[in-house]
This record gives sequence, structure tokens and C-alpha cells, in this order.
Amino acid sequence: MNNTNTNHEELKEKNPELYKVAFEKGTEAPFVGKHVNEKGNGMYHCAVCGTELFSSNTKFDSGSGWPSFTDPADVEAVTLVPDDTHGMRRTEVLCKKCGAHLGHVFPDGPVKASGGVCDRYCINSISLDFKKEE
Repeated sequence: MNNTNTNHEELKEKNPELYKVAFEKGTEAPFVGKHVNEKGNGMYHCAVCGTELFSSNTKFDSGSGWPSFTDPADVEAVTLVPDDTHGMRRTEVLCKKCGAHLGHVFPDGPVKASGGVCDRYCINSISLDFKKEE
């Protein structure tokens, strides 16, 4: 699906919850998303356009209630945008291909083996489709 009004209206009709998160920058409730507890090996794709976004190899349990990743599978697949809404300074994560809101990235991920801290890509489950490795 590309980033056109016609496709947005179709998505709004077929999946209003995904539309609200992806194009109205909503957030699903913590600890209820379909991928929060997913432990399988595979790839997470954009639920709107199918772009590969995150590998299960970078997923970790942040305790935040949303799927968390240290890195995107390809940094060119996402766009990072400053977000000053809700009285906070955050960095929004968008799918570069279709513009869907995925979540936010924070500088408070797990500690790297070499020291320092990884980023935490905190992503809405509804924004992702998971394809298990065979």
C-alpha cells in the first residue's frame, strides 16, 4: 500500500485501529499487543506496506509493554522525526516507504557488550506483521 488518500481511506475502513496508530499517530495500550511476548525468529514488517523493519535478533524485553528493538533491520527503512507532542521531547519512528507511524526511539536500551547503551525502538504491535523463519 502506498501513501495515497485512497489507500488511507481503504485502510481506515478495513482496519480502523491500525489506521488510528499509523496515520493519526495513536498508541496502543501497553502489554496487550500481539507481538509483545513473541519469541520466535523472523522478521517484523510494516503492517501497512510490508517493508522489512526489524529482525527478531534485535528484539528484547524492555518491560515497557511494547515490542522493543535495538536497531532497525535496515536504517534506510525508517525515518526518524523530532516529536515534541504531549509535553515531551521524543523521536518518532516512521516507515520510510508509506509514512506509517510505528512508535518512538529512546536512548535507554540494553547495555552493549562493548559498554554504552543501545537505542530502544519502542514500536506498536499493531504497526507490525511478523513472519517467522522457516
